[in-house]
Amino acid sequence: CLSGINNKEGNQMAQLQELITNYTPSRAAAQLVADAKLVLLVGITGAGKDTIKTQLLAEPLFRDIISHTTRKPRINNGTHEVNGRDYHFITEETAAAMLGEQAFIEAKFVHGTVYGTSVAEVEEAYRQGKIAITDIDVQGVTEYKELSPGVVAVFILPPSFSVWQQRLRNRYPSHTAFMAEWPARRRTAIDELTHALELPYYHFIINDDLAEAVRSTRQIALKPDIYTRKDDEARLAARDLLDEIIAMSGE
Repeated sequence: CLSGINNKEGNQMAQLQELITNYTPSRAAAQLVADAKLVLLVGITGAGKDTIKTQLLAEPLFRDIISHTTRKPRINNGTHEVNGRDYHFITEETAAAMLGEQAFIEAKFVHGTVYGTSVAEVEEAYRQGKIAITDIDVQGVTEYKELSPGVVAVFILPPSFSVWQQRLRNRYPSHTAFMAEWPARRRTAIDELTHALELPYYHFIINDDLAEAVRSTRQIALKPDIYTRKDDEARLAARDLLDEIIAMSGE
């Protein structure tokens, strides 16, 4: 019996992975992305993109894009995740059905879990005349940009390497726990920074003052075609941060 259940789960995983690998959003979804105002927040873990997003969502100008996922709700900082607020928690069967119906704008398969942005979420923001905003990884930004070059991408940076390290360490109960995760965190940060720095369409913001970072993100959201000296300075800071992360092993 157990073998049969495992085989069924394995087949289901394989089916989902195949659906995502071959997934293409509908023409209507692509047109929606082109018509809507979309701001995608990117940043290495600990940069503060979630805090900036929360601040912006307190304003009536913005609306959150809540992602769908097949993983179970977690406890973050002692607080249980809530369905419809943190994520739309769905079953693998629902995910497969949504993929078949082209109900996602973008979807990915990460370590056996489906994550995706639904057409309905962006459609609601567009209907309300609001700027849709979400945090996403660089792969997701690329997928959105392929649908519409008008999508705005903002890469959030921590104030410095040392501050970033301290923020990461504070997330773990011990140095040993931190060191167990550090290689993966370091590799992801290097990959994301390298990817973003190779592309001209990313705006970079240094989150050394939360109020200023929120103000800058709002300004970019309203006038995304304007690149200023601060963009150049932040891009240079991103290169310096990348060099430091590459140079440090974390011991």
